[in-house]
Parts: sequence; structure tokens; C-alpha cells
Amino acid sequence: MSTSSPRAGESGLSQPALHVLLAAPRGFCAGVDRAIQIVELALAKFGAPVYVRHEIVHNRYVVESLKAKGAVFVEELNEIPETAQPVVFSAHGVPKSVPQAARFRNLFAIDATCPLVFKVHMEASRHYAEGRNIVLIGHAGHPEVEGTTGQLPPGAVTLIESQADAERFEPEDPARLAYVTQTTLSVDDTAGIVAILKRRFPSIIGPHKEDICYATTNRQAAVKAIAGKVGLVLVVGAPNSSNSLRLVEVAERAGCPRALLIQRAADIPWQAFEGITAVGVTAGASAPETLVEEVIEALRGRYRITVEQVTTANESIAFNVPRELREPAA
Repeated sequence: MSTSSPRAGESGLSQPALHVLLAAPRGFCAGVDRAIQIVELALAKFGAPVYVRHEIVHNRYVVESLKAKGAVFVEELNEIPETAQPVVFSAHGVPKSVPQAARFRNLFAIDATCPLVFKVHMEASRHYAEGRNIVLIGHAGHPEVEGTTGQLPPGAVTLIESQADAERFEPEDPARLAYVTQTTLSVDDTAGIVAILKRRFPSIIGPHKEDICYATTNRQAAVKAIAGKVGLVLVVGAPNSSNSLRLVEVAERAGCPRALLIQRAADIPWQAFEGITAVGVTAGASAPETLVEEVIEALRGRYRITVEQVTTANESIAFNVPRELREPAA
């Protein structure tokens, strides 16, 4: 990609100064870290291939790294041959029909569903068992939404994507409603949708603790803390990563003139830096820190940078891997 920013030594010019605000927390969350560990431990314990249904997390770099180690990614179980090798379900969760199909074929299935997504599955199932109609706030087509919807019979879940959807929604029984949410939504957008549902249906029941996960909330808060101080925010993440896309939206709404999603340093649009003296950098929950470091080094190659980390929360959460991977091989 062409650049309007001079490199060191070009035409005798020195590197221009650039202040980099590095948002923290950023990058991998506990659920993503656990899912990747599950694939790596399965490869170490059982050898290649290890089959993975859907991208284990939404990041091309992570997926390609695991492919190089022997992981085989498929979209559906029918792409997997008869095998005794492990089959891993992605961090986003799967409909009930998927583990049922795996059991029918006697596949060795290992579930890498994030525990916080599993919590949403359990909430939805409990509400349904208690006779309530379920509202799911989320984005159509996202695998997490498909997994949550797939916990219940067809028609049991109504998807609400926007405030307009919430205003139009006409339930069969307004007195028997409960809502759950996708874990990677915009905190502010979701609050607006929930406010409408509570106004229209005062008896609607929500989760005891918000379904939007701690990592999504923390990364959005960190972006808000830097957005008004920079002319551009770079979000390292994948175009199919919900939490990464939300970070772009949050940055612009919080006062940054422009926010851009990039998968890695090669995607940096250098022409966007014209007139920029301060840039923010963050990463979605499925983007590894090595890609952030790559972006910082790319900036260092063109600018005289100073890096300031802005920390709004400290994270220490970790999730255990499944028992079959903690036990030594027979």
C-alpha cells in the first residue's frame, strides 16, 4: 500500500513523531486462551490430526498457526472421516444437534465453548423450562447466536438485533418473557435495547449478571479511555470477529475521528496517517499480542514513536481445560 509518510532517510528527512496510546486490556480473553490451549493440548496428547469444527476463534493468524501444527478445520461434522482422533467444538458454542451428531458417530468430541457462552446456554434453557419465551439480543448469523438458538426447539427464541427490532417485537405472552444476550456485543447498544424491552415489558426477566462478558466490557472501556485523545484508532482483529468490530464502533462513538480494523501490520493504510500525531492501538479478544507487537514495530519503522499504555482494568481470570486433557495419556 502506498504511503504519504516519509521513511527515515528518505530525501534527508528525519522520522516524524507519533504518540501511540496502547489500550489495556486488549487481545486474548480467558475463553479464547482456553480454546487455543485445548487444541494445542489435544495435538500434544493425541497427535495430528485434531479436527476443529469452525474456526476455533475468529483470527486467521491463530487458525493458520494451529493448521501448521496439525489441526484440520471443518465447517460441519460430515466433513470429518471416520476417526478416533479428537474433534474440538469452537469457543463460540454449538447447537445441541452438533454434540448429538458427534455421539451418534462415536466421535471423540472435546467442547471448547467459552464458559461464559455456556452460561448463556444454561440461562436460556432454564427460562424455557420455566415456560418463558426467550429473547436473544445478538447478531444474526454469528456462530454464538446460532449456538444459543440451537439449545432450544425451533421458534423458541426470538432474535433482537436493534432498538427498532425491540420496538416492533410483539410476543405471544408479554408476561412470560426472558432475555439473554450474545457475549460480544456493544455494551452501550445492548443497554439501549434492554431499556426498550424493560419499558415495553416490565416483567421481562434478565440475567442475574450481564451476559456481555468481562473481556468485551473491559476492552470497550479501554478504547473509550483513549478515543478522544487520538486522531486514529487501529483495532487489530478479524473482519468476522464481533468483539473486534464493536471496538471500531465504540472508538468512533467515543470521539475518535476514525477507527480502522486491521488483521495485521501489512494491512495498515498509511495514507490514513496524514496529519495524525497520536494514534490508538487495541486488539479484539481473539487477536494475539504478537500481532499488536507487529503493528508497533511497523509504526516504529516509519515514525519516531513514544508508546504510552493506558490501563483501565487488570484481568486475572483463567478457565480450566476439559478433564480429558488434564489427565495423562493412558
